[in-house]
Amino acid sequence: MEFALYMLLGAAAGVLAGLFGVGGGLIIVPVLVFSFSAQGFAPDVLTHLAVGTSLATIVFTSINSIREHHRRGAVQWQLFRWIAPGILGGVVLGGATAALINGPALQKIIGVFAICIAIQLALNLSPKATGRQPKPPELMAAGSVIGWASAIFGIGGGSLTVPFLVWRSVTIQKAVATSAACGFPIALAGAIVFMVTGWQNSQLPEWSLGFVYLPALFGIALTSVFFARFGARLAHKLSPVLLKRLFALLLTLVGLSFLLN
Repeated sequence: MEFALYMLLGAAAGVLAGLFGVGGGLIIVPVLVFSFSAQGFAPDVLTHLAVGTSLATIVFTSINSIREHHRRGAVQWQLFRWIAPGILGGVVLGGATAALINGPALQKIIGVFAICIAIQLALNLSPKATGRQPKPPELMAAGSVIGWASAIFGIGGGSLTVPFLVWRSVTIQKAVATSAACGFPIALAGAIVFMVTGWQNSQLPEWSLGFVYLPALFGIALTSVFFARFGARLAHKLSPVLLKRLFALLLTLVGLSFLLN
């Protein structure tokens, strides 16, 4: 019964991720927090468990996305090879940072982030291109910040990587594709860090591998990839402006629920 629930959550997360054009982490983390809370998981660990599990699911969902973008020749691998080392270092630091924050405080931090993304979407705020391509030191520094924040929020980093690359004069299509490639090392390194930091925690439920809850991981991964395609097809039939506003509303409600909980 529990596994069926996570398959449904994966389907919902996949549809919403495909529909709104964002990484599933922005959906998966709050859904898992509510689910784990309803199941009676310890408050001190359920948020970390949601973040770690979200990162682990992105490992699977990012692979198809990378293959499709690479097939179209949109991934800028020359940028990726410089941003990736910074990402890996940032993810390790972000995972260690999250381990120092208690569960309720981490929820509030995620809530603030969700509201900030909602404001950005609702007001259609986007950086203006600077007219020059990013240099290696800048890419590594940006990767460190993106990796650090992504590990804390349990996301693939698209909401941070895409604006940065667009700001540095990478076209939106190539920025999205390169961001998808960056999501894999973020998710893989993040999942490993959360497994390690939660390994000895006595409050974790059964079937946990550190801060990764295996039933949720497999249930979500099994259905989210397929339903993300359905959401993407549906998105082409709806107004982009309407989609952004609906997603902004959803993130606002999630953020407020985390802040007021």
